[in-house]
Amino acid sequence: MTIKVILDANFLFIPSQFQIDIFDELMKLLNQRFEPVLLSPTYKELQKIAEKGSPKIRKHASLALKLAEKCRIARVEQRFEETHDDVVVRFAAEWRCPVATNDRALRKRLRDINVTVIYLRQRSHLEMEGNVP
Repeated sequence: MTIKVILDANFLFIPSQFQIDIFDELMKLLNQRFEPVLLSPTYKELQKIAEKGSPKIRKHASLALKLAEKCRIARVEQRFEETHDDVVVRFAAEWRCPVATNDRALRKRLRDINVTVIYLRQRSHLEMEGNVP
């Protein structure tokens, strides 16, 4: 069985910032096949950062977009009043799948609704809060 994992934009910055292969680490952590999923608003956010961010951030975002090629881009609608995090929370709850993010506020929101969260720990390895459905 293959499990979906929603990747947040900041999670795709890990390889360029900390030299960690997130796909290899996710495979070890989950101990099963997984499908990395990038929600279309996340993909658009990365494109915007790659164009308009500071030079250092643009470089990280460009590398993140390269990694995004390994993901399935899920075309989802971001409602008018929704923030980017709202979209991630809505689809994680709907699909009952883990989310990989380093955003502390988003992690708390996901844990509050019993969604498994995967994040970078001590700048060296990935860790999981909660159980894989």
